[in-house]
Amino acid sequence: MKPINQVNSVLTPLNRKNVDTDQIISKEFLKRIERTGFGQYVFYHWRFDAQGNPIEDFVLNQPQYKGSSILVAHDNFGCGSSREHAPWAILDYGFNVIIAPSYADIFHNNCFKNGILPIELSIPEVEEILATAEANPTEAIVNLAQQTVTVGDKVYHFDIDGYYKETLLNGWDEISLTIQYDEYIKKYEQSHKAFV
Repeated sequence: MKPINQVNSVLTPLNRKNVDTDQIISKEFLKRIERTGFGQYVFYHWRFDAQGNPIEDFVLNQPQYKGSSILVAHDNFGCGSSREHAPWAILDYGFNVIIAPSYADIFHNNCFKNGILPIELSIPEVEEILATAEANPTEAIVNLAQQTVTVGDKVYHFDIDGYYKETLLNGWDEISLTIQYDEYIKKYEQSHKAFV
């Protein structure tokens, strides 16, 4: 995983509640066997019409949000099925920070495991950020070390579990954490020979 410390980006406002994982990545695109390549299908049925043409008024199709790495959404983001493909698709598209008032539990945990920072702010704070970002393309600075989101002259503070903060700051996934104990594992294996 890539470490996350400070992210400077235009905000992409997705002002919708209860965005489920089937909308994030629809079931017909789950045939790939690797984690990459799903970004092209993120929010596919909101981005494209039945003929595959871009729906111009959908936020991800608007040029001012191209290259954005911060997605702002509303309550209960990532609800629905527990497919891990949803954070894979979001990350592969280019978002490594999501800001919302709440998340579905499994999606929330899968974000941390895949290198996405899911920030929780209050509903009034998120609605304020959404209104600002919808009015005009708006730059934000997310600082994980300081646990702040800066939008213009406003600074929002967020909480994060210390374990997840450390893993994201260092770019550690569960395998990386295990490898840190490689010497202890080798010593244990050498001192406990298999029974013959």
